[in-house]
Amino acid sequence: QVQLVESGGGLVQAGGSLRLSCAASGMLLSINAMEWYRQPPGKQRELVAALTSSGNTNYANTVKGRFTISRDTNNNTAYLQMNSLKPEDTAIYYCYFDRVRYYSGSLYVIKDFWGQGTQVTVSS
Repeated sequence: QVQLVESGGGLVQAGGSLRLSCAASGMLLSINAMEWYRQPPGKQRELVAALTSSGNTNYANTVKGRFTISRDTNNNTAYLQMNSLKPEDTAIYYCYFDRVRYYSGSLYVIKDFWGQGTQVTVSS
């Protein structure tokens, strides 16, 4: 069974840095895109960064120049390096893998997966 496991969240002062990781378990054939979302307190979930299988990236305007999404293809892991953190970056951060292809026994599966979420708190 495939699942995503996130790590790296925590409490940091404004101006500090954190690196989030999202590792997929299981034997995967391919992943269409790896994405990071966040949900601030009392607000809707929003896209933070995306990385396609071809290497194209996309960032929310609020994090451009501060956050970097990357991956380790061999280990099916996505990363989000967050620098110059601001209090408004406080949120639960979720990773999302789009159109993951894998075999479940003899069954060929295409499915999307969410991580469990990790809390990032930036103090002023």
